[in-house]
Amino acid sequence: MNFSKLINSDIQNYINQNLNSDLTKLLLKKSPFPDISIQQIVQQIKGRKIAEKKFPFLAKEGIIFPPNLILEQASSQSTAEYKAQNLKGKSFLDLTCGLGIDAYFLSKNFDEVTLIEQNPELISIVEHNWKILHRKANFINENLETFLESLREPQTDNFTNFDLVYLDPARRDQQNKKKFLLEDLSPNLLKIEEKLKLISDKTIVKLSPLIDISYLISELKNITEIQIIAVKNEVKELLLIIDKQDASCELQDVSIRCVNLESNEEEFCFNFNDERSAKSEFSESLNFLYIPNNSILKAGAFNMISEKFGLKKLHPNTHFYTSKHKIEKFPGRILQIEKIDAKDLKKGEKYNIVSKNYPLKPEEIKKKYKLNDGGNHYLIFTQSVKGKEILKSL
Repeated sequence: MNFSKLINSDIQNYINQNLNSDLTKLLLKKSPFPDISIQQIVQQIKGRKIAEKKFPFLAKEGIIFPPNLILEQASSQSTAEYKAQNLKGKSFLDLTCGLGIDAYFLSKNFDEVTLIEQNPELISIVEHNWKILHRKANFINENLETFLESLREPQTDNFTNFDLVYLDPARRDQQNKKKFLLEDLSPNLLKIEEKLKLISDKTIVKLSPLIDISYLISELKNITEIQIIAVKNEVKELLLIIDKQDASCELQDVSIRCVNLESNEEEFCFNFNDERSAKSEFSESLNFLYIPNNSILKAGAFNMISEKFGLKKLHPNTHFYTSKHKIEKFPGRILQIEKIDAKDLKKGEKYNIVSKNYPLKPEEIKKKYKLNDGGNHYLIFTQSVKGKEILKSL
């Protein structure tokens, strides 16, 4: 890609002038620039608009954006900034650079930065963008496995060492189908795990939020912490912290950290094996209902959340909790509630309907009781140890 043409001031002005244009109509026009197609221009407009919401530090003139799929797969600025907290050292290595969002923030407090990316156009884009942002790094266009082997010192079994290694394995195959097993990722984590420990004491791995936590702990060695990161209650990613210096990282010692960014909720942390020994007490719904945020539900902390906050669980298969008096600082939604009878529901009333561990789905509930979406109250159809319940928020 010829960056010098795209960053021409006339083209950048044209991009700025069309940030709010109808891009479908714009694509039907002829490019006003002989060396740049209208498709290239529209891609840059799309990239700028995505950046404004997802990674605003890149929403500036002169930045080059790759195709949309890469933009969609890149980390958000908020998750990257969170991951970078309290990380510093001399040398940082990103083995799967991509668009470089994570690398940009993770490497801020490191003296020497090395970025590896096997896509030649993408690493060129990152190098160009980092120059615009006045950041330095070693940009290497190479296959990850080949690069790892190049770190072996000649005629020895020693490897070049980095203070921190980061990687985000590709989770889709050539047909764009999602992959979840460690051996199906690219790179295969099980295959390179031992080599990663040779080049760094600490490795951070970003994985899909859909991957099973028990599976990860059983398959990988030396995991000291797993972070489940949500943004506004949508789980975005799962991070593995692998630290070979921690000699006590057996199953019961793996720390699980549940984070819900942009929510003002406190983090919830527990040890993986403690959930197995924790116990929940059960009750029908009382005055307050508690709905844990999705990072906690993903972590499976169903008994730990009950035990820590002194809450009663409605039912073994209903991950709702209740109390007579309000418990503050709960990491999730707190609703003051009352139990109602189905006969109290009136045709046309507006509710935000929730159905958990209940035979009918929200759409079926609306149809059966002739209710509408919206309004200021929640209507929760669920089940407690006493049976089915309909709860209305006050």
